[in-house]
Amino acid sequence: MKTWKTPQLKKLSRAFLSLKKEEDILNFLRDLCTLEELEEMSRRWEAVHLIHKGVPYRDIAQKTGLSTTTVTRIAHWLHHGEGGYPKALDSEK
Repeated sequence: MKTWKTPQLKKLSRAFLSLKKEEDILNFLRDLCTLEELEEMSRRWEAVHLIHKGVPYRDIAQKTGLSTTTVTRIAHWLHHGEGGYPKALDSEK
């Protein structure tokens, strides 16, 4: 089975870790991603917050513009994934 934790992804992860200021991370994200990709990731992260608060999936889809399928997939990874979403949510407290 092919791992998703490729050497390239690990290198990208280390690039994020090397940046300490929000402005630097924002600039890196803008250089790395298209505006559409940034918007999509931002909507997904908003969906994580709303799922965590218990907002109904249809309401989340309507508010974020994501499909209910995508919201359901995000919820699955929030509850049964690698633990990245919960760790990031906890770090915002």
